[in-house]
Amino acid sequence: MLKVLHQRGHNPYFNIATEEYLLKNKTDDFFIIYRNNPSVIVGKHQNTNAEINHQFVENSDIPVVRRLSGGGAVYHDLGNINFCFIMNGAEGQLVDFKRYTEPIINILQGFGVDTFLGGKNDIRVGDKKISGNAEHVYRKRVLHHGTLLFQSDLDKLNEAIRVDLSKYHDNAVKSIRSTVANIADFLPSPMDVAFFEEILIGFILSYFQESEEYSLVNEDIAAIDTLIDSKYSTWEWNYGYSPVYEVIKNIETSAGELTIKVDVVKGYVDDLSFSGVDISAEIVERLRLLLVGKVHSFKDIAIAIADNEIGDFFQNRLSVNLMPEYFC
Repeated sequence: MLKVLHQRGHNPYFNIATEEYLLKNKTDDFFIIYRNNPSVIVGKHQNTNAEINHQFVENSDIPVVRRLSGGGAVYHDLGNINFCFIMNGAEGQLVDFKRYTEPIINILQGFGVDTFLGGKNDIRVGDKKISGNAEHVYRKRVLHHGTLLFQSDLDKLNEAIRVDLSKYHDNAVKSIRSTVANIADFLPSPMDVAFFEEILIGFILSYFQESEEYSLVNEDIAAIDTLIDSKYSTWEWNYGYSPVYEVIKNIETSAGELTIKVDVVKGYVDDLSFSGVDISAEIVERLRLLLVGKVHSFKDIAIAIADNEIGDFFQNRLSVNLMPEYFC
């Protein structure tokens, strides 16, 4: 029996945590559908800092959440519908992108949208991506989830995950950038995202003959809240879980090109070095004292380097302003 859960809340921490809770603590098959408030969801094996536009995300107060599955970073908002299958199966036969995207493709084709499963496990219309998908296997259960860009703000989507990948050096999974589009643009007549969400629920209930609607009980909600507190809302999971990486920035100064290298381990600055321009050992040591051990984020670095004397050195000696962008 497939349990069909329609999450009405838009809290990304709660919705992402719900997937793990149902995967690991229940034995039923599930289909979940939900929409999130603006948020960036990164893959389990990604370097979070390399996947987000720090300033835009922080200035827009957009939460960043690491999910359980691999794959690339995606932007969620209320114009994007998220679907999730959690299914039991035989070992070695759990990963099946075709099986879990087929009902989604069928309903879209029923509305006249010529969709197909692309080579990167995404759903496409022509050369445009409308859905990204990822899977995670836990024992003899699989979690398959995907996005459905219906009426998303594509400008904000592109801005939130716009990064300079050349400055990050690591072995993390990199997002594959694709040209995206909204499903609503391909429909023969206008449709609201909430209305389509309801249609999708009804379609799944009819597509799977042995299915029924499901609601979380208080015990479930309490357990999910605990999982949020211990994992999904924590800096350690969302940022610190990232692999070891280096940030290398080349800066043009009046004394020549200055190269700054920052080593980051478990989300914290582990070391930094300078080359190309002669900087006094005193300044280098002072910067190390300010930055080593600090959280590697734009905000924390900005606070740490708010030292007038060091700023004066960079301005007077190198004719550049000392900015957090040099270290992030």
